[in-house]
Amino acid sequence: MTLKNKMKLFYTTVGSEPEADKIGTALVEEKLAACANILGPSIAIFQWEGEINKEKEVVLIFKTTANLVQKSIKRVLELHSYKCPAVIVMDIHDGNKEFLNWIHESTL
Repeated sequence: MTLKNKMKLFYTTVGSEPEADKIGTALVEEKLAACANILGPSIAIFQWEGEINKEKEVVLIFKTTANLVQKSIKRVLELHSYKCPAVIVMDIHDGNKEFLNWIHESTL
């Protein structure tokens, strides 16, 4: 397996920028992620408990490695305010080799 196949994007949404900052900072400080991007605000339209809801959210995207995914998920769930947060992990199939190496080195 090449280094680029071991890199992951980790996506979640939170209810506010302060919460995104708290979670993003924790994962980077704990070296569970090389970087956290806070994107927001956004609007989520979803069904919850039989009702259609529209809520403001903030998107949080992490760059991490495959071996840290489960620890990262666990940590996000510990820090998250939602009862059932979106936590999605995606493979990085290709990219700037220098940047992918930086992700690897930043999470050692």
